Amino acid sequence: MTMSVAPEAVIRPRSRAGGTALLIVSKYGTLIAMAIMLVIFAITVPNGAFFTANNLLSIVNQSSLTAIIACGLTMVLVVGEFDLSIGYMASLAGVLVTGFIANQGLPILLAVVVTLIIGGGIGAANGILVTKARVNAVVATLGVGTILTGLAFGYTAGSPITQLPEEFTWITLARFMGVQNPIWFMLIVVAVLWLVLNRTAMGQRIQAVGANPKAARLAGIRVDRAKITAFVIAGACAALTGVLLASILGSGTVSAADGYLMDSFAAVFLGSATLRDGEFHILGTLVGVLVVSVGFNGLALLGTPTFWQYIFKGGILVLAVALSTIARRYARR
Repeated sequence: MTMSVAPEAVIRPRSRAGGTALLIVSKYGTLIAMAIMLVIFAITVPNGAFFTANNLLSIVNQSSLTAIIACGLTMVLVVGEFDLSIGYMASLAGVLVTGFIANQGLPILLAVVVTLIIGGGIGAANGILVTKARVNAVVATLGVGTILTGLAFGYTAGSPITQLPEEFTWITLARFMGVQNPIWFMLIVVAVLWLVLNRTAMGQRIQAVGANPKAARLAGIRVDRAKITAFVIAGACAALTGVLLASILGSGTVSAADGYLMDSFAAVFLGSATLRDGEFHILGTLVGVLVVSVGFNGLALLGTPTFWQYIFKGGILVLAVALSTIARRYARR
């Protein structure tokens, strides 16, 4: 007697193996990528210059501004929206804070506070456009970002703002306990936003809205308010990034922070494939930022041409979205 074998029985072992691989990629893909890069750069960078305390601390310092703006973006993505204006907002913030100090004569602290408030206000405007006017988030924030660029050019007439007091540059040049100030700013922002998202009622509402807006609304959650709050946080984080960047550069330049847009998106999507099934979260974003910075640092130490940095940046963004998509697909299954 001939026994027939069900097709499911034949493919089940492969399916299980594929599921296991998918699980590993969905939760540990970013960490695996970082480990591979660390090994490659440790071997290929001459004289062991990569694995030194100073270089590793430099990587974290270089990650700090990207981490701040990316954490703000994470809040918007968690709530289920996009914000393409954050890079332009950061550039405008750098122009505004330096202009307030150099041209209007405001005290440094007041200039920084006013700039952060403006950043939050622009974030609120983004949120209102998306929630109340029902403008698609990509269109709304891209349009607002273009407007911000125009305002920055109008304010500066295209010329950098310089002649800043030394105290302003020391915001980022100074050290506390031997660690550069930007790292402390990053740690504070990461800690605060992690607590907000995971340990407060507002954070739970934001996550509920991102998971299922209709169910959240039926549960009595004010969906529009949660989304606007997320945009406000993103705007404030972008403004803080712009302020710190202006302090590092010692000037306010119209397009100084535009490049942070792609870096932050790459970091957030990479982070969603870290310990979660494609979910955006603050600690994952921090890991994603470090992956991007490790890559840039290693390529620089190897003396690779500049065009490779652009290839790496674009490639890491595509990889990040692919990993996030795989993780979400696995979670659905």
